[in-house]
Amino acid sequence: MTTPKSALTAGLAQGLKPLYVIQGDEPLLQQECLDELRQSAHARGFVERVVFRVAGVRFDWSEVWSQTQSRGLFAQQQVVEIHIPSGKPGKDGGQVLTQLADMARAMRDEMVNGAAQELLLLVVLPTLDKTQRQSTWFLALERSAEVCQVQKIEPSALPAWLALRLALQGHQVKAGVQGVQTLQFFADRVEGNTLAAHQEIQKLALLYPPGELSFEQVSAAVLNVARFDVFKLSQAVLSGQFARVERMLEGLQAEGEAAVLVHYTLAEEVRVLCRIKLSLAKGQALPMALREQRVWGVREKLIERVIPHLSLSVLEHHLLAAHQLDGVVKGLKSALWPHDAWFALHQWAFSLTQSCSLAK
Repeated sequence: MTTPKSALTAGLAQGLKPLYVIQGDEPLLQQECLDELRQSAHARGFVERVVFRVAGVRFDWSEVWSQTQSRGLFAQQQVVEIHIPSGKPGKDGGQVLTQLADMARAMRDEMVNGAAQELLLLVVLPTLDKTQRQSTWFLALERSAEVCQVQKIEPSALPAWLALRLALQGHQVKAGVQGVQTLQFFADRVEGNTLAAHQEIQKLALLYPPGELSFEQVSAAVLNVARFDVFKLSQAVLSGQFARVERMLEGLQAEGEAAVLVHYTLAEEVRVLCRIKLSLAKGQALPMALREQRVWGVREKLIERVIPHLSLSVLEHHLLAAHQLDGVVKGLKSALWPHDAWFALHQWAFSLTQSCSLAK
């Protein structure tokens, strides 16, 4: 059964399950789920913990299986963690995970009949794509495990998340517009880096007693620790968010991201928009066109909103610009664009953002 992270605490109060799967790409929330499970297990007598980190195709899955079968009359209760950062266990790993899922289901039945729990299995995965979620091994885990889903915190939800975290340590911002500005300032400084956000919140607890925090206190304490994901840049462009696009481009450049990758990401988005527009012109339904281009999630909602209002001529204009900029980001000069690759990217990204903002 899949549950959000918030439901984990309530579930643990009723007892431990034999198998938990923690899935998602938010390191802080993933770590907090693990810590909560470990603490709950320790309180119930699980004193031994074995951790396996699956790296590469040569990982020996037989060691994992042997470890889970080593229970005996005098064996201690143990936690076995299996971390799979790639989300790809391979053929051997898939077989072992399927067997562990079957074993966990049998353990669950034994516990219902009064047997003591000797083993706790924790499987840690990133967010999986559709193919991975339909694999035999994951379906087996899903049937047998408590799946804890940790969702990435989107920029729009980050101020509210920060307010909640501050409240947990007795802090709050001023009411009204000033409080909104304080939280947005905080969010802009830590976007994409919730581990750093957590550290900054803890720092505020050390600097100031519980109570109301002013903008000046927050701005003086919080470092600029934002980390930007190049693949989120296109979402900001599609949303027509000029300030965020500017901030992300500056952040990506400062972090040493390759201009070629930034150009490729935006150019691929334009190509996808062009292909969808051509499909619609041929009479294809928008949902089908989106599926063919492998568009889903947040990106799907953004494209659904702007594509009816973007003309093919406008998209072809941006596609031509993408071809011209391909040479610029690779060091070639163009009479039509600034010679500096990042300056040219800023100019093109703003033009794209303007087209999307007009289409909203």
